[in-house]
Amino acid sequence: MDSAALQALQRDDADHHLHPFTPHRQMRASGTHVITGGDGVYLEDATGRRMLDGIAGLWCVNVGYGRSEIVDAVEQQMRQLAYYCSFFNSTTEPAIRLATKLARLAPPGLGHVFFTGSGSESNETALKLVRGYHIARGQPRRTKVIARRYAYHGVGLGSTSLTGLDTCLTPFGLPLPGFLHAPAPHRYEDPDPKRRAMSPEDYGAWCVDETRKLIEAEGPDTVAAVFAEPVQGAGGVIVPPAGYLTALRELCREHGILFVADEVITAFGRLGGWFASSMWSLEPDLISTAKGLSSGYLPIGAVMVRDEVAETLHDAGYLAHGFTYSGHPATCAAALANLGIIERENLVGYVADDIGPYFQAKLQAFAGHPAVGEVRGLGLIGALELLDNRGKVEGPLGPWFAERTREKGVIVRGIRNLIAVSPPLVITKPEVDELFAAVSATLDELA
Repeated sequence: MDSAALQALQRDDADHHLHPFTPHRQMRASGTHVITGGDGVYLEDATGRRMLDGIAGLWCVNVGYGRSEIVDAVEQQMRQLAYYCSFFNSTTEPAIRLATKLARLAPPGLGHVFFTGSGSESNETALKLVRGYHIARGQPRRTKVIARRYAYHGVGLGSTSLTGLDTCLTPFGLPLPGFLHAPAPHRYEDPDPKRRAMSPEDYGAWCVDETRKLIEAEGPDTVAAVFAEPVQGAGGVIVPPAGYLTALRELCREHGILFVADEVITAFGRLGGWFASSMWSLEPDLISTAKGLSSGYLPIGAVMVRDEVAETLHDAGYLAHGFTYSGHPATCAAALANLGIIERENLVGYVADDIGPYFQAKLQAFAGHPAVGEVRGLGLIGALELLDNRGKVEGPLGPWFAERTREKGVIVRGIRNLIAVSPPLVITKPEVDELFAAVSATLDELA
């Protein structure tokens, strides 16, 4: 794209386009970054520059860019039937096939699927199904929901209220009443030096104990559910210590509270399993998914529902919830093609046994760097906490770092004073080396 055309496009963007999660005044000054193409793990922008996508779009492009199998499946479906709904005793073949496929991949006992259009919609749906379940069982007082600090669960009023990040809550006067936040297993940012000195396992046990105290203070018979990401993504790639999540699940079981696993990021191979819930025997009552379900090729999400919960909702009668695009045939076709690629290319095994360990070894090698405070990661997701004790950078270090690595041709995510990396599952070892070479060069600049 020539310079004049790009500048005109950027002007139109500044004049008319409200971007999600963007400082608009800053973007208008520099001009939005226009992406025009993608292939494998690489993107191309309007200036022709090629960049390695180290965050997989938005933690989602698991099978990489340019997969003709998905495009062909969508085209074929749209030519046959572009749209029909799943309301009022109707549906389409792709929705049935995808629901069946997901039920076979999910942890045992989660054999029912409700389709949505995004992770936010999945968590909004889970919130409503949880409330409907308790009402159907004669426990209408169970309306409170517990999430955790540093959680990210979406952008609806309910899903934002679940989120434990002040930057998402404060501008909108949230959370809503009845949404509570327990500690997350994130020692690094705990203000108490004694707690920071705990072992990871002891800190996890302290978090569970604090959650127990919160439940008891609120009244166990008023708490409907606990929502937890197995690995907290947008909050900083917080990897739980051993035993923490199963203890949290057992705490829920003790009090008749439903346990909801938000696997919008962690499902479909990111950690080296189809679901983190299966890998860690979490036995959740509901699982929220999206992102890697279609690798972002079309917007789709799904809530996996435990059979006992689904049967209770069936017995309650008319399920007055749904979206115009729930089970959209073209998005379901995209998801089926995407899951087919993950299976045929054994990407789950590739992450578990090959590229995941290689990625983590490269990531952990930064542990002794003078600009790194902590390294966290699992499978194909990781984070580096950044240090700048001499005040060389104004404002948070993460966005500054991400801008510098982008100049080097590699995209990472800047969050507070850390960076997150989460590349497509198809990344190769030389491409991992390229990703971390740019990170290493930027760390040296910071140090």
